[in-house]
Amino acid sequence: MAATVGTLIARTLVAFDGLTATGDEVTEEAQYLADLGVVWKGRLIAVGNARKGEPASPAAETAVDAVCAEAARIDDPHRAIDWLSTLPQVVLVALGEPT
Repeated sequence: MAATVGTLIARTLVAFDGLTATGDEVTEEAQYLADLGVVWKGRLIAVGNARKGEPASPAAETAVDAVCAEAARIDDPHRAIDWLSTLPQVVLVALGEPT
């Protein structure tokens, strides 16, 4: 069975939270991390809620799985912070959403 957009957003949010946890090591970036969470998690949740039951294309599922897997491999806190804006944008493009 093909994944839904809601399922892909849920996978993305798990990856986002992992990046946030890695980036938390950089204490001087705490406010920036919080701001990224508000903006990007909010946007992803809004898309997930609006399109939750919509079937995702196989290409979108492949892209989301690949970018989430890449995010999971990041162990450098500064790189994780960079990816907190990259990950959502890649996923939104894969889902055909404006960024």
